[in-house]
Amino acid sequence: MIVLGIDPGTAHTGYGVVERRGGRLLARDGGVIETPPGSPLEARLATIHARVAALLEEHEPAAVAIEELYFGANAASALSVGHARGVVLLAAGQRGVGCTGYTPQQVKGAVCGSGRAAKDQVQRMVAALLALSEPPRPDHAADALAVAICHVNRAPLVSRIAAKVPA
Repeated sequence: MIVLGIDPGTAHTGYGVVERRGGRLLARDGGVIETPPGSPLEARLATIHARVAALLEEHEPAAVAIEELYFGANAASALSVGHARGVVLLAAGQRGVGCTGYTPQQVKGAVCGSGRAAKDQVQRMVAALLALSEPPRPDHAADALAVAICHVNRAPLVSRIAAKVPA
Protein backbone atom coordinates (compact mmCIF):
# COMPACT_ATOMS: atom_id res chain seq x y z
CA MET A 1 0.00 0.00 0.00
CA ILE A 2 1.30 3.44 -0.96
CA VAL A 3 -0.01 6.58 0.77
CA LEU A 4 0.64 10.24 0.00
CA GLY A 5 0.63 12.23 3.24
CA ILE A 6 0.05 15.97 3.15
CA ASP A 7 0.67 18.73 5.69
CA PRO A 8 -1.16 21.61 3.94
CA GLY A 9 -0.26 25.29 3.89
CA THR A 10 -0.17 28.02 1.26
CA ALA A 11 3.47 28.95 1.91
CA HIS A 12 4.73 25.45 2.67
CA THR A 13 2.87 22.23 1.90
CA GLY A 14 4.69 19.20 3.23
CA TYR A 15 4.38 15.91 1.40
CA GLY A 16 5.52 12.40 2.19
CA VAL A 17 5.04 9.14 0.34
CA VAL A 18 5.10 6.01 2.48
CA GLU A 19 4.79 2.43 1.32
CA ARG A 20 3.98 -0.63 3.39
CA ARG A 21 5.85 -3.55 1.87
CA GLY A 22 5.26 -6.69 3.88
CA GLY A 23 5.69 -5.65 7.49
CA ARG A 24 8.03 -2.74 6.72
CA LEU A 25 7.35 0.93 6.17
CA LEU A 26 9.43 2.64 3.49
CA ALA A 27 9.79 6.32 2.68
CA ARG A 28 9.53 6.71 -1.09
CA ASP A 29 9.58 10.50 -1.24
CA GLY A 30 9.18 13.58 0.91
CA GLY A 31 9.69 17.29 0.84
CA VAL A 32 7.98 20.64 0.77
CA ILE A 33 6.09 22.48 -1.94
CA GLU A 34 7.04 26.13 -1.45
CA THR A 35 5.25 29.06 -2.97
CA PRO A 36 6.75 32.55 -3.27
CA PRO A 37 5.70 35.00 -0.57
CA GLY A 38 3.77 37.90 -1.98
CA SER A 39 2.43 35.87 -4.90
CA PRO A 40 -1.33 36.06 -5.44
CA LEU A 41 -3.25 33.36 -3.60
CA GLU A 42 -4.58 31.88 -6.84
CA ALA A 43 -1.02 31.46 -8.17
CA ARG A 44 0.10 29.78 -4.95
CA LEU A 45 -2.86 27.40 -5.03
CA ALA A 46 -2.22 26.58 -8.70
CA THR A 47 1.39 25.68 -7.83
CA ILE A 48 0.29 23.41 -4.97
CA HIS A 49 -2.35 21.74 -7.13
CA ALA A 50 0.05 21.10 -10.01
CA ARG A 51 2.75 19.64 -7.75
CA VAL A 52 0.31 17.38 -5.87
CA ALA A 53 -1.14 16.21 -9.20
CA ALA A 54 2.41 15.36 -10.34
CA LEU A 55 3.05 13.43 -7.10
CA LEU A 56 -0.17 11.47 -7.60
CA GLU A 57 0.85 10.69 -11.17
CA GLU A 58 4.38 9.66 -10.18
CA HIS A 59 3.63 7.50 -7.13
CA GLU A 60 0.09 6.25 -7.86
CA PRO A 61 -0.90 6.09 -4.18
CA ALA A 62 -3.87 4.05 -3.00
CA ALA A 63 -4.88 6.93 -0.72
CA VAL A 64 -4.14 10.49 0.32
CA ALA A 65 -3.90 11.22 4.03
CA ILE A 66 -4.15 14.90 4.91
CA GLU A 67 -3.82 16.77 8.16
CA GLU A 68 -7.06 18.37 9.32
CA LEU A 69 -7.31 22.06 10.09
CA TYR A 70 -6.12 23.25 13.47
CA PHE A 71 -7.86 26.52 14.26
CA GLY A 72 -5.97 27.63 17.35
CA ALA A 73 -5.97 31.39 17.81
CA ASN A 74 -5.30 32.45 14.22
CA ALA A 75 -8.40 32.24 12.01
CA ALA A 76 -6.60 33.79 9.02
CA SER A 77 -3.97 31.05 9.14
CA ALA A 78 -6.67 28.37 9.35
CA LEU A 79 -8.42 29.85 6.32
CA SER A 80 -5.16 29.83 4.37
CA VAL A 81 -4.53 26.19 5.29
CA GLY A 82 -8.09 25.40 4.24
CA HIS A 83 -7.44 26.81 0.77
CA ALA A 84 -4.35 24.62 0.37
CA ARG A 85 -6.22 21.62 1.72
CA GLY A 86 -8.97 22.21 -0.85
CA VAL A 87 -6.64 22.10 -3.86
CA VAL A 88 -5.04 18.90 -2.53
CA LEU A 89 -8.50 17.32 -2.23
CA LEU A 90 -9.31 18.53 -5.75
CA ALA A 91 -6.15 16.95 -7.21
CA ALA A 92 -6.94 13.65 -5.48
CA GLY A 93 -10.57 13.78 -6.58
CA GLN A 94 -9.56 14.37 -10.19
CA ARG A 95 -7.53 11.14 -10.08
CA GLY A 96 -10.18 9.21 -8.13
CA VAL A 97 -7.93 8.74 -5.09
CA GLY A 98 -9.71 8.62 -1.73
CA CYS A 99 -8.70 11.05 1.03
CA THR A 100 -8.78 10.70 4.79
CA GLY A 101 -8.19 13.52 7.24
CA TYR A 102 -6.45 13.20 10.58
CA THR A 103 -6.15 15.73 13.38
CA PRO A 104 -2.66 16.66 14.56
CA GLN A 105 -3.39 14.81 17.80
CA GLN A 106 -4.35 11.61 15.94
CA VAL A 107 -1.15 11.77 13.89
CA LYS A 108 1.08 12.39 16.92
CA GLY A 109 -0.69 9.61 18.82
CA ALA A 110 -0.22 7.16 15.95
CA VAL A 111 3.47 7.97 15.52
CA CYS A 112 4.61 8.82 19.05
CA GLY A 113 1.99 7.27 21.31
CA SER A 114 0.95 10.69 22.61
CA GLY A 115 -1.22 13.33 20.98
CA ARG A 116 0.85 16.00 22.75
CA ALA A 117 4.25 15.03 21.34
CA ALA A 118 6.64 17.84 20.40
CA LYS A 119 7.69 18.44 16.78
CA ASP A 120 11.22 17.13 17.37
CA GLN A 121 9.81 13.94 18.91
CA VAL A 122 7.62 13.43 15.82
CA GLN A 123 10.68 13.91 13.58
CA ARG A 124 12.70 11.36 15.56
CA MET A 125 9.89 8.78 15.60
CA VAL A 126 9.27 9.19 11.86
CA ALA A 127 12.99 8.54 11.29
CA ALA A 128 12.85 5.44 13.50
CA LEU A 129 9.67 4.04 11.93
CA LEU A 130 10.99 4.56 8.39
CA ALA A 131 14.57 3.47 9.23
CA LEU A 132 15.98 6.82 8.09
CA SER A 133 19.55 7.74 9.02
CA GLU A 134 18.40 11.09 10.40
CA PRO A 135 15.12 12.86 11.17
CA PRO A 136 13.41 14.29 8.08
CA ARG A 137 13.64 18.03 7.65
CA PRO A 138 12.03 20.47 7.42
CA ASP A 139 9.27 19.79 9.90
CA HIS A 140 6.55 20.12 7.23
CA ALA A 141 8.02 17.10 5.41
CA ALA A 142 8.29 15.15 8.68
CA ASP A 143 4.67 15.98 9.51
CA ALA A 144 3.51 14.81 6.08
CA LEU A 145 5.40 11.52 6.47
CA ALA A 146 3.79 11.14 9.92
CA VAL A 147 0.31 11.65 8.40
CA ALA A 148 1.07 8.95 5.82
CA ILE A 149 2.35 6.58 8.53
CA CYS A 150 -0.83 7.21 10.54
CA HIS A 151 -2.96 6.18 7.57
CA VAL A 152 -0.85 3.20 6.50
CA ASN A 153 -1.03 1.76 10.00
CA ARG A 154 -4.72 2.54 10.46
CA ALA A 155 -6.05 1.36 7.07
CA PRO A 156 -5.80 -2.42 7.68
CA LEU A 157 -7.61 -2.10 11.01
CA VAL A 158 -10.40 0.00 9.49
CA SER A 159 -10.80 -2.52 6.65
CA ARG A 160 -11.11 -5.42 9.11
CA ILE A 161 -13.66 -3.55 11.22
CA ALA A 162 -15.69 -2.54 8.15
CA ALA A 163 -15.73 -6.15 6.90
CA LYS A 164 -17.25 -7.36 10.19
CA VAL A 165 -19.95 -4.69 10.39
CA PRO A 166 -23.08 -5.61 8.45
CA ALA A 167 -24.28 -2.96 6.00
